[in-house]
Amino acid sequence: MVSVISRWDRQQRQLRLQRHALFPRKLGLSSSRRKLFRSLLITLAIIAILPPLYFHFSLRRFHQIQLRNCGWMRSPPLVCAHGGDSTKAFPNTMNAYNNALSSGVDCIEIDVSRSSDGVLFALHDRDLQRISGNSTSRVGYLTIKEIADLGSSLQHSLEFHDVNIPTIEDALKFVSGSVRQVILDAKVGPPLFEKGLAKDILSVVKRTKCRNCLVWAKSDSLARDVIKLSGDTMVGYIVMMDPSTGTRTKLLRMRGAAVVAVYHPLIDEELVRILHGYEEEEEGLCLDC
Repeated sequence: MVSVISRWDRQQRQLRLQRHALFPRKLGLSSSRRKLFRSLLITLAIIAILPPLYFHFSLRRFHQIQLRNCGWMRSPPLVCAHGGDSTKAFPNTMNAYNNALSSGVDCIEIDVSRSSDGVLFALHDRDLQRISGNSTSRVGYLTIKEIADLGSSLQHSLEFHDVNIPTIEDALKFVSGSVRQVILDAKVGPPLFEKGLAKDILSVVKRTKCRNCLVWAKSDSLARDVIKLSGDTMVGYIVMMDPSTGTRTKLLRMRGAAVVAVYHPLIDEELVRILHGYEEEEEGLCLDC
C-alpha cells in the first residue's frame, strides 16, 4: 500500500514538473510571437510612411527645378503694344489701340509729341513724315488744326484709312482703364524741346486720372523734370547706344526713376545682373528691356 502511494506521489510530482517545464516554453513562445507581431507592425508602418516621404521630397525637388527654370512665370513679362496694333491699323490711332486691346495686351505704349500751340498728340515725327510724305516734317511746327486736317485729308491715299490722330487726353481716356500699364514715350523736339513739357504731360495724366501711367523719355532732363514735379507718377529713363560715340549711355544714372528701359541689342547677362542688384538696393526699381 505504501509502495503504491509512493509511486503515485512520484507520478504526481513528475506531472507537476512537466507542467512547470511546459509553462516557460509556452511563455517563451508567446513572447516570440509578440516580438514577431511588433516587428511586423514596425515594418508595415515603415512601408506606409516611405511612399509619402518619397512623394514629398520628389515634389519638393520638382518645385525647386520648376522655380529655377520657370520662375519668370510667377512674374511674367508685360506684353506691351507700341502704338497699339500697327499690323492692321496706322500706329497711335484709335483703331490701332482697339485692335491691341482686343488681342489682350497688358500694356500700350503711346508716343507723345507737342504741337506748336501746346497740345499733346499721340504721334511720332516718323509717322507724321509717313502721313505727309515730307521727310522733314516735325510735330512741333504744326498746330492742332494742321495736324487734324492732315489726318483727314490724306487718309484715302494711305494703306490704312483711319489716320485721325488722337490727342493724348483722348488716347488715355480710351486705353488706361483696359490695361495694366500705359507708357507715355515723350518725344522732345523743336522748337520748344523740354520747355514746359513735363508740366504739360503731368497735367493730362492728372485730368484723365491715369494711375497706371509711366512716363519715360530719351531726354534725361525731361525725365528729371517729371520726377521733380510729380511724386506719384512713375518715371523711367532709356539706356541706348549713343549715336555720336557708339558707346552705351550710362546704365545707373537717375535717382528716383522707377524703370530702366534698355535698347534690346544692348542686353546681356552682365547688364541684367547689375540692374537686378541695383533693383534690390533701390526700392521700387523695375526693369524694362
